[in-house]
Amino acid sequence: MSSPLRVGIAGYGLAGRYFHAPLLKGCGFEVAAIVTNNSQRQDAARHDFPKVQVVSDYADLLAMGLDLIVIATGNVAHAPEAIAAMHAGIPVVVDKPMALDAGQTAEVIAVSKATGIPVSVFFNRLWDSDSLTIKKALSEGVLGKVFRLDSRFERFRPDTNAQSWRENLPPADGGGNLLDLQPHLISLALDWFGPAHVSFSAVRSIRGMADDDVVVVLTHDSGVDSYLSASAIVGAPGPRIRLMGEKAALVITELDPQEGLLRSGSFPAGGNWSEETRSLAQLHLGDEVRPYPAVPGNYAAFYLQVKAALTQGAAWPTSTDQALAVAQLIDQAREISVR
Repeated sequence: MSSPLRVGIAGYGLAGRYFHAPLLKGCGFEVAAIVTNNSQRQDAARHDFPKVQVVSDYADLLAMGLDLIVIATGNVAHAPEAIAAMHAGIPVVVDKPMALDAGQTAEVIAVSKATGIPVSVFFNRLWDSDSLTIKKALSEGVLGKVFRLDSRFERFRPDTNAQSWRENLPPADGGGNLLDLQPHLISLALDWFGPAHVSFSAVRSIRGMADDDVVVVLTHDSGVDSYLSASAIVGAPGPRIRLMGEKAALVITELDPQEGLLRSGSFPAGGNWSEETRSLAQLHLGDEVRPYPAVPGNYAAFYLQVKAALTQGAAWPTSTDQALAVAQLIDQAREISVR
């Protein structure tokens, strides 16, 4: 029996501890090392993985002979840390976004091509129940010709968090919802409906900190318009998904429970959840509402595909083309914002 692939995680906050670490564990990777300067997070890392080597210097991580590095630090560090890992000969998974802008993203991709070391970005929401259910509905044609998508990550947090870099830092340092939540919404829309350009954008701050209310409208070459809302200040959040077709609309009210399961300490053992991970999906035909069978979500599919890429030469779960397309649309949204 072969030894498990040894992984190092850079950063052990929300992304590192509650997304990447449990998914890696569930998919059979060995979390061998974690780098963080935060003493509380160092203690958490040792609690979660008693045999892990905890270091405070990223250079130490690069010298450990790892099979994979997962970058889950602040957005401003994504590009330089990914580039350093590839120069050290180590494949990389970068939490979204891959970099701060399209120029930085292109630099990361160029280093990957020059070194021959692969890099992938963690667009985990592609494996949400809502994403997989939409693909099923599209393949079955139950909506008819699809013409509009409403896709939202809307919350109501009127009180700001002074300790959150996402809420405080300017875009140049990686803060704001355009870099935090819109990469998920944009990557999903592109996956479902293909290439697009930004036809409208409003990137603004309501609470006086980083941008916290962001609306982006994509016009897809396929003819679909995607209305994407990422906001921390919506007192009446809309449904997660409302997908309109000529025959019916598909409505999904909430995210599937995977994030909550991960935060509670559960993980997909063997790459599969034992808990229910379906969203509630409905077909709406005017006043008539019918249940629609949802597909279970499974973020572990991302890391199972990473394992196959490392051990069998399979394709990586997300491509550098996807990462660059998302980054270019984020740049467009910032450039044409009406706010």
